[in-house]
Amino acid sequence: MQPEFIILFVLGLAPIAIVLIVLRYRYQQAQARYNVVMHLADKGVTPPVELLIEPRAAFCERRRALVLISIGLGIIAMFAALPGHYENGRGIGELWGIGLLPLLTGFGYLASWWLNRRDDKHA
Repeated sequence: MQPEFIILFVLGLAPIAIVLIVLRYRYQQAQARYNVVMHLADKGVTPPVELLIEPRAAFCERRRALVLISIGLGIIAMFAALPGHYENGRGIGELWGIGLLPLLTGFGYLASWWLNRRDDKHA
């Protein structure tokens, strides 16, 4: 096998592995919470409502927005800094536009967070 293929294979599997690890962790947390509810129900105790509701991170939209904006800027900076060129003379730096997708998605989440926060103040 060529080393380039192995590197691309590992880099391609890394995000998939990270997503699977996070999903497994969330599944185990949910299972543990439901086991506690079942244990309380077996004892005849009414489980608190907080155990039945999925936990959510505070300021979820703002955090997601800042992460996506940072990722987009990082991708843009990475492709702009890469010196490589293809055989046809085009540079790898021309791929900087790929970073616009997470960047603009992050700006959308940031606008949504800002509008929702503003609506909460007026309500």
